[in-house]
Amino acid sequence: MRTRKKETRGRAGHGHARLRVGVIYGGRSVEHEVSLVSARAIMQALDPRRYEVVPIGITRQGRWVLAGAHWTLPPDPSVRGLVRLRNGGRAGTALASLPRAALRSAAGPGRDPGPLGRLDVIFPVVHGMGGEEGTLQGLLELADIPYVGAGVLGSALGMDKAMMKVVFREAGLPIVDHRVLRRSDLEAGRDRFVQAVEEAFGYPCFVKPANGGSSVGVSKAKRRADLLEAIDLAARYDRKIIVERGVDAREIECSVLGNDEPEASVPGEIVPGNEFYDYRAKYIDENSRLLIPAPLSP
Repeated sequence: MRTRKKETRGRAGHGHARLRVGVIYGGRSVEHEVSLVSARAIMQALDPRRYEVVPIGITRQGRWVLAGAHWTLPPDPSVRGLVRLRNGGRAGTALASLPRAALRSAAGPGRDPGPLGRLDVIFPVVHGMGGEEGTLQGLLELADIPYVGAGVLGSALGMDKAMMKVVFREAGLPIVDHRVLRRSDLEAGRDRFVQAVEEAFGYPCFVKPANGGSSVGVSKAKRRADLLEAIDLAARYDRKIIVERGVDAREIECSVLGNDEPEASVPGEIVPGNEFYDYRAKYIDENSRLLIPAPLSP
């Protein structure tokens, strides 16, 4: 969590005001629906006796919306404001200029806080580009509002898989053999690129947009025809495309929380029900299994 080095405005607990927690979700990326699922989990987990949740939605068209006090989330059939958010409708209070509103929110006592009111901390839960790659984190840094998650640099590097591999290699960490192609080079250099991939590591290989998450636009190629089709698909989502050597590996994950003294969770393992852990396996099918802790040898 990114924290501000200022006095705390309020503490949750008996005899104290609840902390006002902003949850920013939705967004213009293809991961809009996934963001709604994450926002729902966070809002439902926050104890209303200790925290006042302020839902801040972003429609697919990029319109910022401040939901009302009585909010619910899909798939609850009683949803009003936030189900309209999924369709870009006019739900709640429009925020014509969120950067200005956010800056006013942090301005201090005696200033007009705008429609947001004062926020103690924000959960940025916008997935994908336009929220998870450091842009939203930068806005919150400028507004001097504490927020949960990685900072600007960590978010940017974590999103751009090509740059992340550069950093990993520099740190001496093993990385999968890969090649990077830019969308602008497709017409002139597609055949040469495919040939270079085949000569370097062949098939199977994985093709993915360099920027993005939730396995959107990711394909497994077992032959040249698959590779050509997968490149075209990935190019729909990003200007930079990565092709990686296929590796028969396990899906091991670990969460880390904290700044100066971070704490790591026990590792977990995802056993996908499909050929690989794609978007469908993550969010649609129920065949995948999550093992916590992961069965690892010492």
